[in-house]
Amino acid sequence: MLDYRHYIIQDPQICGGEPVVRSTRVPVRTVLASLAEGATVQEILDDFPSLTEEAVRAIIAFAAASASEDLPIPRTPAIREDQTRREHPGRPRSPSP
Repeated sequence: MLDYRHYIIQDPQICGGEPVVRSTRVPVRTVLASLAEGATVQEILDDFPSLTEEAVRAIIAFAAASASEDLPIPRTPAIREDQTRREHPGRPRSPSP
């Protein structure tokens, strides 16, 4: 994984301490929001000429590291087989392990 620490900084004097790309005022969350909305890396680079492709990859690595460190893994609800049959009556039963 790319070492995002070379690209992402937090400084109370820059954007209120929000994580930004080093040597810019481009917030990490702005780039992540663009990616979540379906923007391509090239579109982000066009919108933010001070960024590089590596910086965008570093933002993704930062988000992945943050998610694995800070967020609990959400529980997925268990679906019982009889509930599945009621919701999808034409679906064949899955074999038991």
